[in-house]
Amino acid sequence: MNAIYGLFPDSQSARRAVATLRAESSRLHFVPEAIVIISAAPLEEEGFGWEEQHSIMPWLAPLGAIVGGTCGYLLSAFTQRTYPLPTGGMPIVAMWPTGIIMYELTMLGAILTTIVAFLVSAQLPHYGKHVYDPEVTNGKILVGVADPDPNCRGEIEKHLHASGAAQVKEFSKE
Repeated sequence: MNAIYGLFPDSQSARRAVATLRAESSRLHFVPEAIVIISAAPLEEEGFGWEEQHSIMPWLAPLGAIVGGTCGYLLSAFTQRTYPLPTGGMPIVAMWPTGIIMYELTMLGAILTTIVAFLVSAQLPHYGKHVYDPEVTNGKILVGVADPDPNCRGEIEKHLHASGAAQVKEFSKE
């Protein structure tokens, strides 16, 4: 990944840069999701305007629970039918013991599905290089564009300087 980014001393100038880059994104040939913001402190209260990203995780967790519960029933019923014990006229597949196994595998299915969905949606583990600058640990805020159009790099650099960037740098994967 190649990137061009600016290091901003305060959140107001970083917010200005984000707003400018979002407004100019179509003209500079990049999608607004390509804007990278990194800070040493959380910026939720600063109003950077991150749009809520939609995820299928709320749908996958119940689906995993249903699959887990179904597997729990099938496991328990298969085991009880494979090894039939004399039950004195009662059903071979008893629902109370089966219910316990179903409950446990329902929870296991929901939890494992949630963990896998989180890892996939967060793209973890990711062994590639990420945009980063050591100045972020000193309180600077990094705002940049990942994989910008090579013809628009100069203009992106101008926008970052005009928004108040203390430094503008380039990041290369190599």
